[in-house]
Amino acid sequence: MSNELINRSADLKKLRDAGYEVEIRGGFLLVGSVPYFNHEKTIRTGTLVSELTLAGERTALPGTHIVYFIGEYPCNIDGSEITALKHENRQQKLAEGLVIDRSFSNKPPDGYPDYYEKITRYVDIISAPAESIDEKATAKTFKVIVSEEADSVFQYLDTNSSRAEIDIVSDKLKAEKIGIIGVGGTGAYVLDLVAKTPVAEIHLFDRDEFLQHNAFRSPGAASIRKLEQKPHKVDYLKGIYSKMHKKIFTHKCFISSESTHLLEGLSFVFICMDKGAAKKAIIEKLEEMGTSFVDVGMGVEMVDDRLLGIVRITSSTANKRNHIRENKLISFSDVAAKDDYAENIQIADLNALNAALAVIKWKKIVGYYDDQKNEHSSTYTLNVNMLLNDDYET
Repeated sequence: MSNELINRSADLKKLRDAGYEVEIRGGFLLVGSVPYFNHEKTIRTGTLVSELTLAGERTALPGTHIVYFIGEYPCNIDGSEITALKHENRQQKLAEGLVIDRSFSNKPPDGYPDYYEKITRYVDIISAPAESIDEKATAKTFKVIVSEEADSVFQYLDTNSSRAEIDIVSDKLKAEKIGIIGVGGTGAYVLDLVAKTPVAEIHLFDRDEFLQHNAFRSPGAASIRKLEQKPHKVDYLKGIYSKMHKKIFTHKCFISSESTHLLEGLSFVFICMDKGAAKKAIIEKLEEMGTSFVDVGMGVEMVDDRLLGIVRITSSTANKRNHIRENKLISFSDVAAKDDYAENIQIADLNALNAALAVIKWKKIVGYYDDQKNEHSSTYTLNVNMLLNDDYET
């Protein structure tokens, strides 16, 4: 991916062709062997690191004029610091194996038009003192760089995490193997959010076809031609999200007591289905395996030509299981009370909210988000705009 990106981006290719040691790592642009003078008046080499803003498979206008640096603070010939660079002297871990020592700021009046201009400007400032002493001191080494980038689950670089400097947080999700049981309204939105994370695998379980009413409570916009084809939900959704995430696997089936073995090997499961008997078998299997999960649900009814609704998410981990049955938080009955949601009222916003709350809870469980309450069930009541926590730790 790195070589393809460099070849398709005129500014990166220009840097490489000029002899700079260009590397793409974790959504960042690295240029190595940049010579500089340190405070002891000795020539050293460091590495410039820049965020990388992309438009598809090539670079876009740099998102910021600031760069990072791995090395000591560059100095003038007399050993004084180059003040034109001053920004922050703070060591920071940007991604696994990528720790910077400081950041620099030098902004032209009109900013930088591309990464070639940005990098060469900083190289000129940093390296000028060293080059004035030793003509062989140059960042143009023409060294061939072999990318150390591991196989990514994404079709293209996640520059959103690198721009926000949260790669080290996102890395906590890499080992996750996610199951989504039921990819109707809520399950489809769960997929939408999970597909944007670097999880190792995403498994979709649903036997139903993607029909016209599904189009109105799922993310995106299905074409008439696609609806006429009546694709299975899992195939339709994989076709969309595999454009971003490579590791999406489909299972055209409902999970029942006879097929719970399909859940083996998953690290976390989102249960987005209504059938109580099957849900009971799924939860018992997940508990047996020690697998954490989130169950989602909602109830909607019509009162005086307005809709009332409650959205619920209930989580279960190896540390806390008993609350589900003791507090009757999840129904295991197939005889559900009649509600308007079952009659296909289009409420994509509540589906999206239910999914977002479930995904946020998953991210709390794995340590992506801070969790002060550690609640294991919560409900959002629509008409009074109230979010309540239940079964939380004090």
